[in-house]
Amino acid sequence: MVGEQLKALNVSARYESITIGYLPPSKPRRYTPDWVLPNGIIIETKGRFVTADRQKHKAIKEQHPNLDIRFVFSNARQRISKQSATTYARWCDSYGFKYADKTVPPKWTTEPVNPVAINAIQAATVKGSF
Repeated sequence: MVGEQLKALNVSARYESITIGYLPPSKPRRYTPDWVLPNGIIIETKGRFVTADRQKHKAIKEQHPNLDIRFVFSNARQRISKQSATTYARWCDSYGFKYADKTVPPKWTTEPVNPVAINAIQAATVKGSF
């Protein structure tokens, strides 16, 4: 209807000919890690690693780069989607996350305390929950 009107008015308008990028308004969110080791390592256990989880962890890493978040997947070789060749493991490698398959590597539990990670946890923690 509008297209016909514009044509009748001799207006050379183009329909859906451009795309404009924008960021929707952000909304504060909270993340509750599965496990926090005494040495400052945060362990997140995942069976499925859906898009929302991946986006969340990219945002957390960007906003809190000193947190040491590591993943334990039930299958790190699982693809992120049927259409993608990227596995959970490859995604972690691409974004700088350490990961393991099925169980926590014992060496993670014996790594020395990381004061930078501990301070990052304290700084990022919602007051009253650490």
